[in-house]
Amino acid sequence: MIVSPTPELMDSLYWITLIAVVVSSASGVLKAGFKQFDLFGVIIIAIATGLGGGSLRDMLLDREVFWIIDQSFFIASLVSAIIIFIAARLIAMPKKLFLVADAAGLATFAVAGTLVSLMVGAPWLVASFMGVMTGTMGGIFRDVLSHEPPVVFQSPLYATVSWCGSLLFIALIYLNLDITLAAIITGACIFGSRLVAIRFDISLPRFRFKS
Repeated sequence: MIVSPTPELMDSLYWITLIAVVVSSASGVLKAGFKQFDLFGVIIIAIATGLGGGSLRDMLLDREVFWIIDQSFFIASLVSAIIIFIAARLIAMPKKLFLVADAAGLATFAVAGTLVSLMVGAPWLVASFMGVMTGTMGGIFRDVLSHEPPVVFQSPLYATVSWCGSLLFIALIYLNLDITLAAIITGACIFGSRLVAIRFDISLPRFRFKS
C-alpha cells in the first residue's frame, strides 16, 4: 500500500507532526520537572522527546530527518519547552498533566509515523510498527534521560493502543476514507484508549516465572 504525497496530504502531515512535537516536548518538560532539572536539562529532554521517535523512524526509512530539513519542528520543540518551564513556575500544574500530554504525543506521532512510512512505500505491517516506534521512542529517550524505567514497559496499555491505532489508520485508508478524517479518528481513538487504560489501570499480563 503506497500513499501518494499530494500537497494537501503533505500539509496535513506537517500540522499533525507539529502538534505531535509540541505536546511530546511538553510531556518531556513535565517529566523532567519531577527531577527538578535546570533549564538546559529540561530543554535537552524536551527535544529528545519531541524529535527522537521521528528521527529514528526517518533514519530507518532512509529519508532525510524531518527536523533537519525543516527547522520549524526544532523551534517548536524548543519554544514548547521554554513556555512550559516558565508556566510551571507561575501556576500549579497537576502531575497527571504529564500523562495527558504524553497520550496526545503518542496519538499524533503514531498517525504521523504510519503515514510517513506508507508514503515511502513501506509494507503495511512495517508501516504500522513504524507508527508505534515514532510514538513511543521519544518517551523512552525521555525516561532514560530522566533515570526512570520507560513508561512504555510498565504503564497501562501504551504501545498496544498505538499499534492498534496504526493498524486502524491503515484499514481506514484501505477502505478509501479521506486520509485527514482517518487521521483524526485514529488519533482520537489512541488518545481516548490510553486515557481509559490509565483511568481503569488496564494493562497486558506481565511476564512471570511459574513458582
